[in-house]
Amino acid sequence: MSRSILVTGGAGFIGSHVVQALLERGDAVVALDSLNTYYDPPRKRANLAEIRSEASDASQLTFVEGDIRDRDLVGRLFADHAFDAVVHLAAMAGVRASIEDPALYFDVNLAGTLVLLEAAVGRLGERRSEKPIFILASTSSVYGSTTQIPFVETDPCDRPLAPYAASKRAAELLGFTYHHLYGLDVTVPRFFTVYGPRGRPDMMAYKVADSIFLGRNVPLFNNGQMYRDWTYVGDIVAGLVAATERRLGYEIVNLGRGEPVLLSDFVRSIEEVIGRKANLTPAPPPDTDILSTHADTTRAGRLLGYRPTVSVQTGVERFLAWYERAVRNQPA
Repeated sequence: MSRSILVTGGAGFIGSHVVQALLERGDAVVALDSLNTYYDPPRKRANLAEIRSEASDASQLTFVEGDIRDRDLVGRLFADHAFDAVVHLAAMAGVRASIEDPALYFDVNLAGTLVLLEAAVGRLGERRSEKPIFILASTSSVYGSTTQIPFVETDPCDRPLAPYAASKRAAELLGFTYHHLYGLDVTVPRFFTVYGPRGRPDMMAYKVADSIFLGRNVPLFNNGQMYRDWTYVGDIVAGLVAATERRLGYEIVNLGRGEPVLLSDFVRSIEEVIGRKANLTPAPPPDTDILSTHADTTRAGRLLGYRPTVSVQTGVERFLAWYERAVRNQPA
């Protein structure tokens, strides 16, 4: 049976893949995105165009350009559509960038989430007998410099290293409040290092590819001796789609591959596929970063049937195939 689903940040990296997966299932999707300038808005419009060109029924997709902080707009969307689920991915991204403008990060990531939660429980418009399932995207950055390896969801996560992580942890707590007060089913997936087609230009895979093809220098933090739980976007999306089908109360789940890989090895895998070396500049690790991330996905497997299947090698090959087609082959 077709469902009605709101995807915030629906033109972005992960969001566009979620929209595409839901359309393939036959769901009706409203994609809300502000197309902000954190990176090039035409890149996001290209994501939408790609989705429409590949969808068997593009009429099932409604795109709305707007801000999640706009209470009137969000209220109208919830009044006009009986959403069965909300996949809330819209956010100001970037751990290091959040240091420069923490007020903006909290305004979007926390206040914007509050607007959506208010709408989901019927406080901005029409009340419904059954509230939508609310998927609240979070990040492995909330773990801070934890000593618990692999990372488990029961970690206190009370010492974030950057405003971005703090804003996401605050949103997680707010999600529990709305579950407690209004019975809203809230699932909080914590993403580990996601990469793949339609990735953002500030992400490592994209930056390394740009370095090789455009000659740009890329800082290699800690000489590449940092482990990251690189997770292919398709695996993340499978977990998110599964979450839209399950009323779990309030749950936090790690979505990662569970197999950390050295940053230097990840970069090398890109270089080997392309057959050329990147321009790397040694740099000390930022104060916002820890030396290793590692997801324990036991809970996600139990609650969502989450089973990541894409190896780093395969994921890198898929990313570079997209980069060649969608980035390099586009006119300047």
